[in-house]
Amino acid sequence: MSLHATPHPKDTVKWTTVGGVRVPVHLLIPNLPDPFMDIEDYEPDADLMVLNMGPQHPSTHGVLRVKLVLDGEVCVKVTPYLGYLHRGVEKLCEKLSYVQITPIVDKNDYVSPMMNELAINMAFEKLIGAEVPRRARYIRTICAEIQRLGSHLLWLGTFGLDMGGAIGGGGSIFMHTFRERELLLDLFEDLTGCRFHYNTHTVGGNRHDIPAGWAAKATQVLAVISKRCIEYEDFVRGNKVFQARTVGVGIIDPVLAIDLGISGPVLRASGVDVDLRRDQPYAAYDEIAVNVATDPGGDCFSRYVVRVDEMRESIRIATELLAGVPEGPICSLKPVKLPGAVKAKHGQGVYSSIESPRGELGTFVVGNTVRRQSAIPYRCKIRSPSMHLLQLLPYICPGNNISDIIVTLGSLDPIMGEVDR
Repeated sequence: MSLHATPHPKDTVKWTTVGGVRVPVHLLIPNLPDPFMDIEDYEPDADLMVLNMGPQHPSTHGVLRVKLVLDGEVCVKVTPYLGYLHRGVEKLCEKLSYVQITPIVDKNDYVSPMMNELAINMAFEKLIGAEVPRRARYIRTICAEIQRLGSHLLWLGTFGLDMGGAIGGGGSIFMHTFRERELLLDLFEDLTGCRFHYNTHTVGGNRHDIPAGWAAKATQVLAVISKRCIEYEDFVRGNKVFQARTVGVGIIDPVLAIDLGISGPVLRASGVDVDLRRDQPYAAYDEIAVNVATDPGGDCFSRYVVRVDEMRESIRIATELLAGVPEGPICSLKPVKLPGAVKAKHGQGVYSSIESPRGELGTFVVGNTVRRQSAIPYRCKIRSPSMHLLQLLPYICPGNNISDIIVTLGSLDPIMGEVDR
């Protein structure tokens, strides 16, 4: 059931094609705000004020500074400043061997660490030509969908805090979603021994196999969360305050979004039907159907709807795969005993990407440049979706009130660890 039936009826939406992409007509904004506007060109008589939101502000979702130029309560110009969390992860990857890098990238998107592991190890496997056993591909896909579910639960809970009094004081839905997220962390602890940074994927497969009884426990947990998804809708259904603060707020032009490299739920909430799990299958996604959640609203409410629909879809995919995990090995390479166990050939460069909870998470890696095999990559570049999401702020925030900017930023769900890397 779509919660968007009243604000944005899908059956009345008019569509057009722009650059080969089908997009809703009503989301095409002819006159976008100029992100490079000189303040001196604004109204001379305006009493403008500069306000720094962050990097300490909790609603900036980490160490993000957003410089706001305000005309009263209305935002005139927005400039995001990044780099407060920069740790040089990509350069660090160029000093470590392929088998040492996995725990480093765990800390990028720290809300879904396994996604980072999957993305970078897929690139390494493509670089050296390693095959991944079918059982390992199933385990990777199951973990990815449970991670997606856990990530969206965290987003929904913190979005409630951003909304404040709109959802039971803000803390109510936060407690509900974190209750379920604890169940998922228990599953990962049983699987890997860790609750947060797992280091479970490796080049050629997985480090940890499914323990006895884990599949049944995971299926039971997913069934519980599936029923509780109704609670997340009950917080919103009929909530006039929530709809007033989200419907029509933070509208994203789908063509602009594509130009800026936006992907994931934010792009799909603007009506663009793109999902790498279906369009470029990896892991075990070629063995199961993926129903892509989209919504033509393009606003904060649409992004809420898409993520709740994705939670249900992740539960379905993980549950079906858990019922049919094949037997066999979990890694195609020999057990790693030395840092230099995995080596790449001379001068090769590859790109691999996955559908993370925030969009396309890609890795470009170049092997060594000397004429011999090396266990250390020459170049490693991570394409993080959150970095692209923040490029939207100068376009979608001007014209809104300060409180709307908090909601808009929260609806994008950026993770600063993968922005700064």
